[in-house]
Amino acid sequence: MAGNKNRRIEKFKTELKRNKTAAFALLFLVLIILLSIFAFLSPYPPNKVDVTNVLQPPNGKHLFGTDELGRDYLTRALYGGRISLTVGILAMLISTCIGVLIGTISGYFGGRIDNFLMRVVDVISSIPWMILVTVISIYLTPGLKAIILVIGLFTWMSTARLVRAETLSIKEREYVLYARSSGQSLKKIIWKHIIPAIFPTIIVASTVSIANAILMESALSFLGIGIQQPLSSWGSMLQNAQGNLGNAPYMAILPGLFIVLTVYSFNRLGDILRAVVEPKMGGK
Repeated sequence: MAGNKNRRIEKFKTELKRNKTAAFALLFLVLIILLSIFAFLSPYPPNKVDVTNVLQPPNGKHLFGTDELGRDYLTRALYGGRISLTVGILAMLISTCIGVLIGTISGYFGGRIDNFLMRVVDVISSIPWMILVTVISIYLTPGLKAIILVIGLFTWMSTARLVRAETLSIKEREYVLYARSSGQSLKKIIWKHIIPAIFPTIIVASTVSIANAILMESALSFLGIGIQQPLSSWGSMLQNAQGNLGNAPYMAILPGLFIVLTVYSFNRLGDILRAVVEPKMGGK
């Protein structure tokens, strides 16, 4: 076990050295996470209104200028990073758990259970996510908890399909058939044999889910049904920037850049992690 762990660590380092874009993605994610965590070290309170410094362009005092209420824009963006990353990670955990559970049960049991669960997946997937999430959001009190639940509970379908496909293949392998014939419990078979085998798929699905959740939160906040004032997220900052694009274009550049780079970095990191945990992809 320790030997496999050490080999994977070395392979991860090798992949980072070989792939400069992946190294940049990891560095950026570490940087933006640390900056968001330690945003409280900024000398400017994120919600303090200063009418004497409204819409100041980037300068020595405010590196990325101020917004329409005179708040330091870099500080707002870093605190917004906390919200966007929190939504992405927590929504991913919810959707991944549901997707893995549904996909594993569907693939392992097959038959009527598989048909029923996949029809449920098809029905939910057929509804455009923007309409589905928007309608559900209307009936919930807008806020951080609501947006996490809404995104997490309605974005698990692709993960379920991937896990089901993997489970259908894995359950026919000799070691799983032997485990079933030897009388091992269903719980033990799933946790000891099936879940470890589909772990690479879960990793990739998780990183993609984080990126998608950040995009969805940004879109909902941009439409005004996501994160509410005085909290800020990158999406809500883009919404606030709409009315000032003519005289303060920097207000859209910073949060937009953070969204693009964060989503890109999570996707690239997912590719690298899959190459590490799935040996057959190591040579690609």
